[in-house]
Amino acid sequence: MFLVGLSGGIASGKSTVVAILRELGCAVIDADVIAREVVQPHFKAYQQIVHYFGTEILLENGEINREALGNIIFSHPEKRQLLNSITHPEIQKEMLKQILKYFVLGYRFVILDIPLLFETNRLTKFMKYTVLVYCDPPTQLARLMKRNGLSQVEAEARIASQLPLDEKRKLASHVIDNSGDWESTRRQVLRLHRPAFPGLKRAVKGYLF
Repeated sequence: MFLVGLSGGIASGKSTVVAILRELGCAVIDADVIAREVVQPHFKAYQQIVHYFGTEILLENGEINREALGNIIFSHPEKRQLLNSITHPEIQKEMLKQILKYFVLGYRFVILDIPLLFETNRLTKFMKYTVLVYCDPPTQLARLMKRNGLSQVEAEARIASQLPLDEKRKLASHVIDNSGDWESTRRQVLRLHRPAFPGLKRAVKGYLF
């Protein structure tokens, strides 16, 4: 088995690509979903986050208010680094469990959907291929403002907290340009799924990536 790293930027449209890949029968592990799971009250990371960030980030039901925590870390890079140091080890443990599950099920490769794949740069060495979901900066800004109801200043601050997409595309082995419509993106995914990586067959259905 080998791993394929999939990444993008905020509002670049990575979820659209993931949906297409799953439709094609690919095994995809979503680091964002795992990140939400490991900060639930019964996990180790939850206790550490509350210890360092205080109870003011909690909702009435005791769960972490992700919006409140997000507002803190986006405006304080050092606190974002602290949060990452707490959550990333727990996320990686859970990802490993899921990789092993797909290995047992007979998958030849697994796609790891990791938003900060290129920022952290710790996991790229384990990937045989890396795929970036790209869109041009004006499109990214407009999508984020519309999706999250943010002002231009707020949206620009969130985008600036990540490595620019133009920098990420230099690091990726493959790029899917999601600046256009859904059909254009789907065609690019289909091209990658078949001839781009010859010999990458999935044991269950025999799809090429």
